[in-house]
Amino acid sequence: MDAYRPLPADAPRHWRDEFIGPEYLAGSAQFILAYLAANSAKPIHLLPRRPFREPKEARNEIILVRSGLLALYTTDDTGRRQIVALRYPGEAVLPMERRLKIGVQPVVRSEIAAGDARSFDDAVQDSPEFRRLVQQVVQRNHAVAFEWLTNCGLRDATSRIAHLICETFHRLGVDAERDALRSPLTQQLMAQITGQTAVNVNRVLSDLERNATIRRNDREIEALNFPELKRIAGFDPSYLG
Repeated sequence: MDAYRPLPADAPRHWRDEFIGPEYLAGSAQFILAYLAANSAKPIHLLPRRPFREPKEARNEIILVRSGLLALYTTDDTGRRQIVALRYPGEAVLPMERRLKIGVQPVVRSEIAAGDARSFDDAVQDSPEFRRLVQQVVQRNHAVAFEWLTNCGLRDATSRIAHLICETFHRLGVDAERDALRSPLTQQLMAQITGQTAVNVNRVLSDLERNATIRRNDREIEALNFPELKRIAGFDPSYLG
């Protein structure tokens, strides 16, 4: 995930007032923010459980998550939902020109910057550094998607949940050896990510607690034995870059 750095004194005023307050995002997110600011994008506040974009809705836009968490999801003909990706603060939903069957919905109260991406390709081509960073974003997104596919296809129920917990620690930048994770994911969301039922997710979490691998307090998860949690998950964070 992109790091945070102090905002330069000469940054445009509306970057400070409308987008990022006292801090700004580095790396690829900094360039994306610059693109959005140049195209007069505005911050948008989103409430949870209300789709921001419905599946198959045409959208040639770029979205930068400033705070909160976005889920990208798809549905089948019966309305069942599968979450296919998450975007944490500092991460982006890149433009999609095709009408893909993918919706975008906040998981928790979130703030994003979203703007028209019609000139995004030109901006990428005009800056070799931006192009390199966008390529890194795409490669990382692919790596996470491949890992999620492996998780659902090869790992058992316990390993799937353990892997998701380990990944959430890493993507939120929480030191699992010292700090507890205030998880933004409900058991229902965990089920929609790992291809299980919420009842089965609860059983797995209870088993991990009984084995003294984790401890739960409401939505807070403490890793009592993170090396064991990683072993159960088969988790190697190298795919996260």
